[in-house]
Amino acid sequence: MNKKQSWNINTLFLVMIFGFTAASLLKPDTEFSDNENRALAQRPKLSAETLLGGQFSTDYENYLTDQFVLRDHWIGLKTEAERAMLKQETNDVYFADDDYLIEKHTGSFDTDLAGSNIGLLSSFFEKLAGQYDSQHLTAMVVPNAVDILRDKLPAFAAPYDEEVYLDQIRSSLPEGVWLDTSVLLQGHKEEELYYRTDHHWKTLSAFYAYQQWCTKAGLKAAVPEDYTIQTVTEEFQGTISSKVGMKVPSDSIQIYEPKEPVSYTLTYNQSEDVRSSLYDMTQLNGKDKYAVFLGGNYGLIESKTDASAGRRLLVLKDSYAHCFLPFVIQNFDQVDIVDLRYFNQSLSEYMASKDYTDVLFLYNASGFAEDTSLAKLGV
Repeated sequence: MNKKQSWNINTLFLVMIFGFTAASLLKPDTEFSDNENRALAQRPKLSAETLLGGQFSTDYENYLTDQFVLRDHWIGLKTEAERAMLKQETNDVYFADDDYLIEKHTGSFDTDLAGSNIGLLSSFFEKLAGQYDSQHLTAMVVPNAVDILRDKLPAFAAPYDEEVYLDQIRSSLPEGVWLDTSVLLQGHKEEELYYRTDHHWKTLSAFYAYQQWCTKAGLKAAVPEDYTIQTVTEEFQGTISSKVGMKVPSDSIQIYEPKEPVSYTLTYNQSEDVRSSLYDMTQLNGKDKYAVFLGGNYGLIESKTDASAGRRLLVLKDSYAHCFLPFVIQNFDQVDIVDLRYFNQSLSEYMASKDYTDVLFLYNASGFAEDTSLAKLGV
C-alpha cells in the first residue's frame, strides 16, 4: 500500500467516525425505542458534582450509545458479524437451540441492589405475617428462561447464579409464603414455556403457576377444558430480538377465554379510564404485542367482579403477572393490581384503606433483582 492509499483510508476512517458522531449529536434525541420497548438515555445535565464524581461521563456514554445515528441498523450488523464468527452470544444474549434468544442476566443477582431487595421483600412479608396466615400470602418470583431452559444453552454456559438467588429469597421469607415455580416449570420444560424472542413467560406457564397457586391458597383451580384457547397473533418479535437486532421465527401469543366468564370492571389509575376486559386487542397492531395483556404497564388497576367469592386480592407485580391475571380475576370479588415502578402513593396507606383477604407478590427473577422501586414496600 502506497502513501496516498494509506492517507485515503485514514481520511475515510476519520470522516466516518466524526461524521457519525456529528450526525448523532445533531439529530433530535429519541425518547423511546419502540423496537426495544424502553426509554432511551437523554442528554445528561452537566454540574460540578456529576463531573467530579464521574457520573456525567458514565451518563454521557450511555446517552451516546442510545442516541447513535442508525443505532438499530448497527446493532443488527454487529450481531450478524458475530454469528458469522460462530459466536454463541452477543449483547448478553445466548443464541440457544431451537431458535431461542435467551438473556444471560450477567451480574443481575450479585449486586447490592439484588441483596437489598431480598431484605425489603422479607420485611414486607414479616409484617404481613402478623395479620394473615400463610395460605393467604404468596411470594412468587419466577425463574427466567436462562434457568429453566438451560438444556438449550450453548456449551459452557453457567446460569446457576439465578438458582442460588431464588433460594436466598425463599430462605428469607416467613414459613409457607414462598411458592416454588422452579420445580413446576422444570417438569414442563419440553413445552413452550417462554417466548423465543422475548423475556416473558408464555400464557401456558402462567396457567400452570396459577393452578399451583390455587392449591396453596385454598382456591378451586380451573382446568384447561374450562377455557377456549385462542392464538391472537403469530407475528410477535419481542424485546430480545430487538436487543440483538436479529429476527428468529416469530412467536405466537395465546389468551385463555373462560367458557363461563365472571364479569368485571377495571379502573385504571383511579381515573375515568374504566374497561371491561384485561385484554387490549389494539396492541396487536403495534410492535409491543405483549401489551395485549392489560394494555401495558400501569401503576394501579382496581377491579370489581361478580365472582361472589368472599375474597379480595392485592397483587404486587411486574409484567410477568400480566398473562397470569386473567386467570386470577375469576376467583375474587376484588383484585387490585399495583406496579411499584409506576405507583406513586404510600403502599401502606393504600393497603390500610382496603380490606384484603389475600396478597400476592409476582415478579420474574431478574426483574426483581434489578427493580429500584421495591423500597416502596416499606412506605
